[in-house]
Amino acid sequence: MKIAVVGATGLVGTEMLNVIAERNFPYNELLLVASARSVGKKIKFKGEEYTVIGMQEAVDEKPDIAIFSAGGGTSLEWAPKFEAAGTVVIDNSSAWRMSPEHKLIVPEINGHELNKEHKIIANPNCSTIQMVIALAGLHKKYTIKRIVVSTYQSVTGTGKDAVDQLMNERKGIEGPMAYPYKIDLNVLPHIDVFLDNGYTKEEMKMVNETKKIFSDPDILVTATTVRIPVVGGHAESVNVEFHKDFALDEVRDILENTPGVIVQDDPANNIYPMPINSHGRDEVFVGRLRRDETQPKTINIWVVADNLRKGAATNAVQIAEYMIENKLVG
Repeated sequence: MKIAVVGATGLVGTEMLNVIAERNFPYNELLLVASARSVGKKIKFKGEEYTVIGMQEAVDEKPDIAIFSAGGGTSLEWAPKFEAAGTVVIDNSSAWRMSPEHKLIVPEINGHELNKEHKIIANPNCSTIQMVIALAGLHKKYTIKRIVVSTYQSVTGTGKDAVDQLMNERKGIEGPMAYPYKIDLNVLPHIDVFLDNGYTKEEMKMVNETKKIFSDPDILVTATTVRIPVVGGHAESVNVEFHKDFALDEVRDILENTPGVIVQDDPANNIYPMPINSHGRDEVFVGRLRRDETQPKTINIWVVADNLRKGAATNAVQIAEYMIENKLVG
């Protein structure tokens, strides 16, 4: 099994390597791939030194699986070239997510949709992944009618430049700006570009991806996505209206038995999910469970996860694992 990590020098690419090591991902040969400016760079991984190679060299190597985290433009250009070489591409950008011909996969929810014909597979947006993981079991039981979600997203979702901006500001150092405004001691209701409908692209990702992952176009979703000066994970306030009524104890039981979910919901002892505790973890943390007292069949949930882990790297690696375990590759 020959594996390529494309975008290996970035934040998500680095995390992908961490996840591959931690999960003892099965491979015989590993290719670390990046843009031209990083070609030749040396990276130490699991006691070995690897030399970063370029895109065409990686295509020529014909890896079995290429896990991409290199941006939408790079994916649109290069994923088809890897596909033509017989490689299964798992892409972390938005390039293929809403394409009718490509699957958008969270393995625990819809991995069963994959087959050997699928050569370019989309990894959902980080903020979408953690929300649907938390809601999948509840949707199966009560059927979601409407979701109102507000996010509080880590600067790591923007990338290394944003982390550098935050840290520079905290030290009083002037430097390059990843955002149009200061981020330290501030909140930006602006993630990705604004669209004609007044929403940002990030907000519409959550709307459209949720419907596709759940295979339910009738779910109503509205989102407000916000960047906050945090490193470690995204948090979300999720208000969910169901078609069927629920018992709060039953909701808690479903969540406690959902793979990949940890319930932290003991407000009397100040126990609830926080990004500082999700950092470096693969689980989705859920708490602040309470009925919406303004309308029936509706619940408020607080959801937190490390956006670089389950929100990106871990989910991508899990897709690769699913393909291998089900003999859909190689």
